[in-house]
Amino acid sequence: MHRPAFTEHSLPGLAWFAWVRNQTLRIGVLTGVYLGAVMVIAVLSANRAPLLDDFAEIRNWVFRVLFVLIAAIPIGMFRRAPARLFACGVLAWLLLALAYSVTGMFFENLFARLGKTPFHLFMLGVTAYAVVAVAAWVVPMVRSAWHQPISASRRRPY
Repeated sequence: MHRPAFTEHSLPGLAWFAWVRNQTLRIGVLTGVYLGAVMVIAVLSANRAPLLDDFAEIRNWVFRVLFVLIAAIPIGMFRRAPARLFACGVLAWLLLALAYSVTGMFFENLFARLGKTPFHLFMLGVTAYAVVAVAAWVVPMVRSAWHQPISASRRRPY
């Protein structure tokens, strides 16, 4: 029997969002909160923790890996439901873009340094989740078609 990569009960902090009855919304909100928290902690550690300046490269890679792992939660949860995967990912990325926008109010040149406005960041995430959702939709169809026997019938000449 196939077990999913992630289960809803394996995500920490899910009890806070138990009032959200729709699983897609619940996982999207939780993922967005995780992504926003990682982004805020990364910005704070880069700007307000001079102790970590000697380890800037390692610090940045740790946050990148953590960010990618958290962004993969909707993919692990809904890889067999591409529409739900896309909706969950877009909601998570919307919350990340909102957190990025608020963070930009406290750190003056954040948008200029990263070269991305909150809308640009949002559109990058939407595009990434759209590509993954389309792949999750098309790959099983291609795999299914690949294993189907092809039976060509001859038409009789008239």
